[in-house]
Amino acid sequence: MEQPDHLLAEARRYGYIEGDQVWRRAFMELPARQVGLVKDSDEAALLYFAQRFELFRGKVEELLQKMEESDNKGSFLMKALHLKGQIGGFDGLGDFEALQRRLTDAEEAINVTIVRNREKNLATKIGLLQEVEALRDTIDWQEASDKLKDLRQGWIKTGPVEKQLTEELETRFHSAVEDFFGRKKEFIAEKKAMTNRVFDKYKDLIHKSEALQNSNDFDETTKKLKQLQLDWREVGGALPRKQANELWTRFRAAHNHFFERLKEHISTKPRPDASGGSTSGDDNLTRKRALVAEADALLNRPMSEAVTRAKELQAAWKQVGPVRGEDSDRVWEQFILACDKVFEMSALEHFVRKRQATAGTAAGAPAEQVQVRIQALREFLKYDRQEQDVLEENLGKLSDAPGNETFRTMLQGKIRAFERKTRTKNELIEVLRGRLTA
Repeated sequence: MEQPDHLLAEARRYGYIEGDQVWRRAFMELPARQVGLVKDSDEAALLYFAQRFELFRGKVEELLQKMEESDNKGSFLMKALHLKGQIGGFDGLGDFEALQRRLTDAEEAINVTIVRNREKNLATKIGLLQEVEALRDTIDWQEASDKLKDLRQGWIKTGPVEKQLTEELETRFHSAVEDFFGRKKEFIAEKKAMTNRVFDKYKDLIHKSEALQNSNDFDETTKKLKQLQLDWREVGGALPRKQANELWTRFRAAHNHFFERLKEHISTKPRPDASGGSTSGDDNLTRKRALVAEADALLNRPMSEAVTRAKELQAAWKQVGPVRGEDSDRVWEQFILACDKVFEMSALEHFVRKRQATAGTAAGAPAEQVQVRIQALREFLKYDRQEQDVLEENLGKLSDAPGNETFRTMLQGKIRAFERKTRTKNELIEVLRGRLTA
């Protein structure tokens, strides 16, 4: 009975009976108002409306307790305002004024928390925005795309900021994101177009080669096919490995077919000379040996002149007829080595000049200059050896499956190229050593 007596006393403190009506007393700015009717007795009516107040007070207590325990207090603002708005029109008898003060205090505390959180959110979003805008000029598309994905998730998870700043920040963020993906889309489209152009150039060279592979005009066709080989190397660009291998296989097959026929033709018929007679391979060998001798002497000329002349000698070599027997490979190796030394020396001079310009150092005495170049060549040899080791390791791991034949041939060709580079650089080192003792 103590609880009903206490509630009845509270009801009489905050309400009263007038006729058959139950009234709540005025408080704060709210006037007195009727909350119900007396049905059984005055005490029963007062007790009923006191119990209704207790139910309402329980809702307020529950809300305030949850808010106290939560890290996200801002989420309770609307519920607090809703309960606060119900106080004026709720049919019950009790200390509504105390509940209103508590809800008002809670509202103010929530608003302070919201302001602080929005300040934190603003700092977070500005940081995210700066990271996104920093990617405006990047071309590392994959890494930047992964990073943007994380930044977008971070942006979504970050709470709101002040309304007057929301539109500006959202516009800047999404504009930066769209700008990046727009550039990426353009890059991919250009890359695809470039790949298509490279593919079309290779296909055109293949078609020209296949159209010549059965020609009987051996001299003229040899020149044309040699030029097509140079054109192939000049195409540049990158294609998927499988596609590149397939194109190269077709191109090489057409050339191999023709040069096999040429080899058979040379072995059975002498090459006619300009006078209508016949000339032996000895004349061609003499001419080619003369070209080798001139190429060997180019290292004593200024490099700009030497490179130009080496290219002229390569063009002249193509005009000389074939040499039969073992002399053919031997004189060719001598010639290509002599030309390689010229081009390698030219590259070495460019490297040394660039390094000295970057370091701001003088050229030094002649002996010192020679030592600088020898040391540079040794460094190049070390890097060449490392790359060749990788190629040889990959070749050793390659299975004997027929599908790997193209890749095997490519690796073997690259290894032979590195062997030639090594030989050329070692020859140059000996040449430079000779200058030290001269």
